[in-house]
Amino acid sequence: MGKPKILILGAGYGGMMTTVRLTKELHAEDAEITLVNKHNYHYQTTWLHEAAAGTIHHDRTRMLIKNVINTNRVHFVQDSVRSIDRANKKVILKNGELTYDYLVIGLGFESNTFGIKGLEENAFAIRSVNTARKIREHIEYKFASYNNDPDAKDSDLTIVVGGAGLSGIEFLGELVNRIPELCKEYDIPAEKVKIINVEGLPMILPPFARDLAEYAQKYLESKGVIFKLGTFIKEATEDGVMVQKKDSEVMETIEAGTIVWTGGVKASHIPADSGFATNRGKIEVNPDLRAKEDDHVFAVGDVAVIFPKEGERPYPPTAQIAVQEAFYIAKNLKHLLKGEATETFVYKSQGTVASLGDKVGIGTVLDKKLTGKPAAFMKKVIDDKYLMELGGVGLVLKKGKFHFL
Repeated sequence: MGKPKILILGAGYGGMMTTVRLTKELHAEDAEITLVNKHNYHYQTTWLHEAAAGTIHHDRTRMLIKNVINTNRVHFVQDSVRSIDRANKKVILKNGELTYDYLVIGLGFESNTFGIKGLEENAFAIRSVNTARKIREHIEYKFASYNNDPDAKDSDLTIVVGGAGLSGIEFLGELVNRIPELCKEYDIPAEKVKIINVEGLPMILPPFARDLAEYAQKYLESKGVIFKLGTFIKEATEDGVMVQKKDSEVMETIEAGTIVWTGGVKASHIPADSGFATNRGKIEVNPDLRAKEDDHVFAVGDVAVIFPKEGERPYPPTAQIAVQEAFYIAKNLKHLLKGEATETFVYKSQGTVASLGDKVGIGTVLDKKLTGKPAAFMKKVIDDKYLMELGGVGLVLKKGKFHFL
């Protein structure tokens, strides 16, 4: 009888950290480990807003998988997952199929447009390295064309950002730093540029304390961002968006050259399409992070839903929680292979920090509220801590946020 086969789908935060931790928890003879991902690189989802604004190069956000995992212990397959055949313990790929004894699903998220007309066709979404790159190139093209294209309009320099959650606000924080550079480079008066945020809720950053959210809003407003809160995007076109205030019947048209949608994500469609019992597309898991209906399947990150207690809201699908889940999944796979009882996942919040550009931020760490430079510093610490856990000092030196290291 051969070694048990552990198959990991997706090289996001959860999948990558599970893979790395398994090579530390298990000996080579304990199991055959295979990682499947559609790209040959892993990327920092929480850095994509910087690449989209152009404040860092998109290559800073990614790293080759072969440079992070132990290729002597892990077989890497670059392919796209099509479906999961639980009855036969098989995963169907675009270019073949793989069998497993234990499966870890970490297939991540997809953009959720909530059925808003024209959004899919006319708005960008920050969901991958390539989409972030397209946003940066599109914005720069609009600025480069403004003084050279006889058909250019002032609205070409208007950027509408839909959604005021963490991703949207952090993107705005990068934009307010990047736009002055573009204006200088392409000889465009700063007052010609408009950055407008449209959010259905009456406040930004709902997970944060109100005073921190207000700090972020005032800071961004001081840099020129216009907030339209309690307002919904009803339609997106080639020329802009149509918005409507809550409890109003009046529709307003905002002409814009760039529309970026950050207003929502949903779990990969593959688990639900493959017959897993899901809650809003996410796999419901037991306390040890195994799927409720299949003891041979774990779910991690955006495709898993975990409730702290019955009746409470589920944990938010953050990078922080995905990494912690990965540690438990690796330990629990080791327990299962050894015939031992699995451990119950216990989430330990290390705080939440939002960057507002490179030098300003907000957050709560160890129950202490941070604003300004201390928050921005802490965001870099958190980013580099992940790199340290993933690939050690070498990866921090190569990709870390503290350039003086």
